[in-house]
Amino acid sequence: MDETLAEALILFLIGLIVSTIVIYVVTKLFGEKEGIGTALLAALVGAVIYALAYYFLGNGLLAALVAGFFWLLALGSLYSVGWWKALGVAIIVWVIAFLVGFILPTVVGPL
Repeated sequence: MDETLAEALILFLIGLIVSTIVIYVVTKLFGEKEGIGTALLAALVGAVIYALAYYFLGNGLLAALVAGFFWLLALGSLYSVGWWKALGVAIIVWVIAFLVGFILPTVVGPL
């Protein structure tokens, strides 16, 4: 399926919005005080980290592990939390993002 640049940009923005909301809600559950702007930055930084890892390391487990490690560093830095709290936030974000990614495409119906 060929995507136009506009379609890819729209999909990226939808993903960024969904990721921002998920990160915001999860970090609030963990008692963090930062606002939606920090969640947006975390989502954007995560997208860049994963894009770079997959670009340089290809699709696969190594790229996912390297990107995940660097995203934990970013989360820890953006939210001023330790490794364990960043890992807890990341795990819950990943689970919710998986569920949303599984459910969201079925909401609009077959294309």
